[in-house]
Amino acid sequence: MSERLPAGSRFAVLASGSGTNLQALLDAYPDGLVVVAGDRKVAFAFERARRAGVPVEHVDPAGFISREDYDRELADRVAAHDVSLVVGAGYMRVLSPIFLERFPAILNVHPSLLPEFRGLDAVRRALEAGVGETGVTLHFMVEEVDAGPIVAQERVLVLPGDTEDTLLARLHPVEHRLLVGAVADYFWGRV
Repeated sequence: MSERLPAGSRFAVLASGSGTNLQALLDAYPDGLVVVAGDRKVAFAFERARRAGVPVEHVDPAGFISREDYDRELADRVAAHDVSLVVGAGYMRVLSPIFLERFPAILNVHPSLLPEFRGLDAVRRALEAGVGETGVTLHFMVEEVDAGPIVAQERVLVLPGDTEDTLLARLHPVEHRLLVGAVADYFWGRV
């Protein structure tokens, strides 16, 4: 069972995929998670949010000329829900300063021990590099990809014969636990 958030804690999640990290946050903080936003209309994360009664803000990037225009619209939609924290939980777009400067804090989960394997395909690249361990990092987002201040990290061994799927299966529970803890730490002023 996760720690309760202080009264009035409101946060948003940005997601692009299946939403397993989102589900961990929905389970832990159903009253604090007030909106899920993202770029992919068919992302299962949106279905998870709808089932939990959480509003969804889909912003299709195809309708925008620039990344900044897209990020401005996304930020406006998220800000309309009066959040003080945004969580990147499998959101696969790089955010511009237009978005980043709009909110007090943006947490992101990344499947590596940053600064190793920043950016996309971190698990695949870790396997290709033949490392003996990788892990999960929670960090605050800044303009440079996966370069913000680290909030939490945990190591995960790479086992002989691991594939992306088997390694991800061991990384996901670590992501969920660290993410749930980091949200509580943020609202209780511990980070």
